[in-house]
Amino acid sequence: MRLTAKQVTGLKCVLHLAGLLPLLWLFWAASQGWFSADPAKDIQHFTGRMALKFLLGSLLVTPLARYARQPLLIRTRRLLGLWCFAWASLHLVSYVMLELGINNLGLLGQELISRPYLTLGGISWLILLAMALTSTQAMMRKLGRNWQRLHNFVYLVAILAPIHYLWSVKVLSPQPVLYAIAALALLAWRYKKFRQWWQ
Repeated sequence: MRLTAKQVTGLKCVLHLAGLLPLLWLFWAASQGWFSADPAKDIQHFTGRMALKFLLGSLLVTPLARYARQPLLIRTRRLLGLWCFAWASLHLVSYVMLELGINNLGLLGQELISRPYLTLGGISWLILLAMALTSTQAMMRKLGRNWQRLHNFVYLVAILAPIHYLWSVKVLSPQPVLYAIAALALLAWRYKKFRQWWQ
């Protein structure tokens, strides 16, 4: 049984809640002091993991729609991508505000250059920014074929973002490894597309 347009609209509402409720929890947890002795790191990792979850979710849509024969699922991909960008932006803001401080914003450029894992994160955010700005139907029509070329850079983000996460943790734990494996699996599913590009 295929999903109807009305059911997909309901699914979009659920996905919006999945993006919004963790943000409300984050503010509540911060106000209640539920984080560790280093709350800045906790907040940065939480926001970064949320961005990764939505990134992986957006990459999962196409294979899921194809194998489950639910073509209307594609309509959720843009929503997932925008939530990924929103959480990635919160991740960046949390680093700038909690690590550098509002009085040291000038250090951001130096930090991005001197710390390779931050460089990867910065590149990923810029790609997501470009994709978010061009995510409308109007931009799709305006850019034509270039729109798809631009949005194919999501695959680069799927490589750089997990590496950024792995590189940023001081003690390697299963969680960043699992995110990296999930990203590799979703990229491996598209090997035929990548092989065509290579040829």
